Amino acid sequence: MLKGVHLSLMIGPVVPVPVGKDVLEALTDVEVRTNTRGPSFFRLNFELSTKSPLHTLFLVSGGAGVPFVRVILAVTINGQTDVMIDGVMTQHQVQPGNSPSTSTLSVTGEDLTRVLDYIDLSGIPYPAMPPFARVNLILAKYAFLGVIPKVIPSVLLAVPNPLDHLPRHDGKDLEYVNALADEVGYVFYHEPGPTPGVSFMYWGPEVKVGEPQPALNTDMDAHTNVDSITFSFNSESASIPVLMIQNPETKVPIPVPLPGVNPLSPPLGLVPPIPKNIEMSKKSAKHTIPQAIMLGLAKAAKDANVATANGSLDVLRYGRLLKPRKLVGVRGAGHAFNGVYYVESVTSNIKHGEFKQSFSLSRNGLLSTVEKVPA
Repeated sequence: MLKGVHLSLMIGPVVPVPVGKDVLEALTDVEVRTNTRGPSFFRLNFELSTKSPLHTLFLVSGGAGVPFVRVILAVTINGQTDVMIDGVMTQHQVQPGNSPSTSTLSVTGEDLTRVLDYIDLSGIPYPAMPPFARVNLILAKYAFLGVIPKVIPSVLLAVPNPLDHLPRHDGKDLEYVNALADEVGYVFYHEPGPTPGVSFMYWGPEVKVGEPQPALNTDMDAHTNVDSITFSFNSESASIPVLMIQNPETKVPIPVPLPGVNPLSPPLGLVPPIPKNIEMSKKSAKHTIPQAIMLGLAKAAKDANVATANGSLDVLRYGRLLKPRKLVGVRGAGHAFNGVYYVESVTSNIKHGEFKQSFSLSRNGLLSTVEKVPA
């Protein structure tokens, strides 16, 4: 499809298999969209003959014999292979083509978290099990899909007393796992790879530390590797969450302001904005003190992201895939906006002759906290 880029596509019920060369050559358009929160989405467009085996597979998938059709897309750039999506098909559409006996097949779907949204298992008890233990037990049954749970216990552990409260499964797995994440200020998402057929489901805090990806360069002549990038700074969105924690003895609520930075979300900008808003969280009094603190820290870190950047790049010029939920450096944008950012979302688009990515970045202040970023 594109010189210097090798695509690998696997399709099949439950356990996908590599598609034939004719099917891969018929792939005309690929889109993969990944956000910090929520599922990843994909869309594949094929120009196929009406006798292609893919038509038969997708028609059979609508029956009871095949629970779901799994799709894995991997890309190799400069010898480095990355799995872009490991998911299931949710919809396919066939349109007649411009020439006889041909048609356009459009396949859309979501990552493997979609499988967690199939069966309602309400009522299963979890005696004396904290949230992270319940999540581990829930995700363990998806090992047949090559899913490895990556569950981080809360630093403020709260084990429910079975004499006072017996937690029970409420709704479908996806709904319940997301609800448990919200209770402690965590995130839940699917992370494909490192090899096709193997993936992780992460349940834990949103981590904004680590080694940054190679820098996005703008206005640097031959070193420029982005097609476009724009920056914005919105100090009005900065706020200080104030928790109302109730003293169990006196029943008197105690206001506790929380900072927008913590060990897992350190300051990426040297000059943070002065918060103009104070948000009183009255619902925090209904939670335990550990739950209220975790929820407040997560909200404070999210509200502190006042510096944002949006743009697009050519993957071949950049030399690798830009990955979401990681840090990346920015150079050539001026002192105010140079430095390290957190990648909020990435949308990859592959067509004949081009491989583009559009991205959204954020951080919690102006001016860089580091002197140099990785080139």
